[in-house]
Order: sequence, then C-alpha cells, then structure tokens
Amino acid sequence: MSLQTELDSLLHSGSVPGLDRDHRALLSALELGSSGGKRFRPWLVTTVHAALGGAQPDEVVDAVAAATELLHTAFVIHDDVIDHDDTRRGRPSVPGWFRADAVELGVDPAGHDTYSRAGAILAGDLALTAAVRAVATCGVDQRTTNRLLNLLDATLHASAAGELADVRLALAADMPAAEEALAVSEQKTAVYSFVLPLQAGAVLAGADDALVHALGQVGRALGIAFQLCDDLNGVFGDPATTGKDHLGDLREGKRTPLMVHAAGTSAWSRIAPHLGDPDLTDDHAASVREALESCGSRGFVEDLAARHLTAAGDQAAALGLRRSLLDPLLEFAWGIDPATRAGAA
Repeated sequence: MSLQTELDSLLHSGSVPGLDRDHRALLSALELGSSGGKRFRPWLVTTVHAALGGAQPDEVVDAVAAATELLHTAFVIHDDVIDHDDTRRGRPSVPGWFRADAVELGVDPAGHDTYSRAGAILAGDLALTAAVRAVATCGVDQRTTNRLLNLLDATLHASAAGELADVRLALAADMPAAEEALAVSEQKTAVYSFVLPLQAGAVLAGADDALVHALGQVGRALGIAFQLCDDLNGVFGDPATTGKDHLGDLREGKRTPLMVHAAGTSAWSRIAPHLGDPDLTDDHAASVREALESCGSRGFVEDLAARHLTAAGDQAAALGLRRSLLDPLLEFAWGIDPATRAGAA
C-alpha cells in the first residue's frame, strides 16, 4: 500500500449525516494538507526499521510511518493558523483553502478570518486524531504499542510547548538567550520531525531503550540543523524554491538563533526597527538581509547547522547507520551530496 493510500484510508471515515457539505470540506482540506512535501518522516520510520533488521509486516510499518506524516500535517496546519499563512509550498495552505471556500460560500468578508481559522483548526485536529489512531491500531503487541504511544505523547507535549514558546518569544520585548532560542528549534521541529520517526522505527524493530535513546540524539542534532536551515530559508530563501513567504518570519518577529546572534552585534540598530513590522517592505527586508550578512549572523547560523550535522553524522556512524540512514537523508531532505560535504555530516 502506498503512503498516500494509507493516509487517505486513515482520514476518510464515512459521512456525517446532515452535514455532508462541511465534512467534505474538511476532507478536501486534509487532502490538500497531507499531499506533497518530501515525506522524509515516513521514510525515516521504514528505513530505521529495515536497517535494524525489523521483521514487522509492511502494513504495520506503513501505519506508523503514516502516523508521523499525519502528525506533521496537523502541526503544519495549526502553525499556518498561528502564523496567519495562507500559502504553503507555493500553493494555498489549509487556512488559505478555507478562506477561498468562504468566498465561494458568499461569506461576508468580515467573517473570512473566522471561517478560515475554524476550518483549519478542525482539520488539524482530525489529522492529529488520525495519527494517534494509526499508532494505537497498527497491530503490534501491547508492549510495543505502549512504547510507541509513549513516544507520541512525549512528542505532542514537546512540540506544543515549542510552538507556544515560539509565539511567546516573538511577542516579548527582549531577545531570548541563545540557549532558549535553540531549545525552541529542538522542541518545535526536531522532536516530531526526526526524533519520533527514528525512535518509532527502532521500537518497531524491537530495539532496546539504550538504542532508542541513542537514535533520539541523532534525531535531535538533525532536527536542530534542519530548523536552523529553515530559519535561514525563511529570511534568505527564494520563495519559488522554498514555498515560504520571504517576509513572513521578519514580519512575525521570529526570535530565531539568527536574530539572537544579530542582537549582539553593532548591526542590530539597523535590524531591530523592522523585526515584527507587519508592514515590512521588500526594500526594508533587503536592508535587514544585508545587515544580517555583514554582521556575520548568517555565517554563524550556517556554521551552527553544519556542526549539528557533523554531530549527527558521528552519532549515526557510531551506530552503523551513516550509509543506510544519514547519507541518503542528506540528499533526500537537504539536497546535499554527502560526497561533496566532507565533515559536515
């Protein structure tokens, strides 16, 4: 069974009598939200399971792999609600889909935001519930199911706290300490995108707690590197390539490690007035980017990401998983040829 087929079977659960139109709208939005992307999280589950000699049936592994993608879908939808993003991957996000649906329904423009938020939150909730159900009913023994659910529960708490911290820091008057900004990167993204899939694949393969923990350390380093790269793309990336609004993070005032570093430099007076400005122009954004480059903040974050990739590479090599797991992942998720990135992973 393909991943998309597995996702569709988990998300489609019959009809809702009397409210078929609303149910179909939620399902259509979920189809949009769960399609596309690199889907490296399910790949991590299946790859680790196979690399560790796991013998679970394909349908079991596929169900848990699909759960990680549904979790990602739920978090992305809710993140777009929080960040007021109507686009994702160069197309309408789930909130954007519901905004267009509001227009089709003839909703008064004053109610577009309310309908968009409501539809997206509810769609995200359905994806989250489907992820939990996929794990709970995947077909493994009770002990393994409990281990998987414990991982999922810890992931939900960490990711929720990381998301709330991200919003809190953006609203704060003062810049956070570097350690706190990095902790947001870890909890908001690393835990659910890397730690959970790696550890879930290991649990399915019957790995002991020590190995599961070690894989979590690999996932932590990978996830932080991934988020640091994402932070850079949010400011410096080409929207046509990244699918991200190149003004979004600046307008929202994200307190990323990039900005934390810049706050300690002489260039901060050129950057601070524009961070969190909802009316930021392209010209002002270009000035901020130039300042971030000239003060060394971009280079600092690039080096920090490379150091975490190096740590992940060392840890994966110690587990005998570099060639089967890390090298393909670098090409898969980052587009990096490991042969040309000696020492970076």
